[in-house]
Amino acid sequence: MIREKTCCPAARAAVHGSSDYPDLRGTVTFKQMSRGVLVTAEICGLPYVSRCGSGIFALHIHNGTDCTGNAEDAFADADGHYNPEQNPHPYHAGDLPPLFGNHGYAYMSVLTDRFTVEEIIGRVIIIHSQPDDFKTQPAGNAGTKIACGKILGI
Repeated sequence: MIREKTCCPAARAAVHGSSDYPDLRGTVTFKQMSRGVLVTAEICGLPYVSRCGSGIFALHIHNGTDCTGNAEDAFADADGHYNPEQNPHPYHAGDLPPLFGNHGYAYMSVLTDRFTVEEIIGRVIIIHSQPDDFKTQPAGNAGTKIACGKILGI
């Protein structure tokens, strides 16, 4: 096991659902480690899907800096996936593993070296209504944006 210092940069996003998902909320934290960024998401209020549905929700960091939008897209100002090197999907820096809903609750933790904490502060994280298919360009056919949170340094 590798021991990490706790003095490294960190960030957090308080996630909230769109008006269609008012009970969707949670926190995504980002902690800079020596080998990458530890991303941890704890979300509740996800749409419950019975066993015959997927219950899987795409999770992406987006380029935008605000969780605002319009009547057609509650989080339109989130812009596209964070992708500073213009890689094809699913190799965008902002592409993250999906959230697996468990009766409306999800917990996920992953270590990624695709970005640093400092690079993503001020951007937003989005939860989509569908799973990412990891092949469709440019964004994985992940459905509508159902929740958003601005990433702030802590």
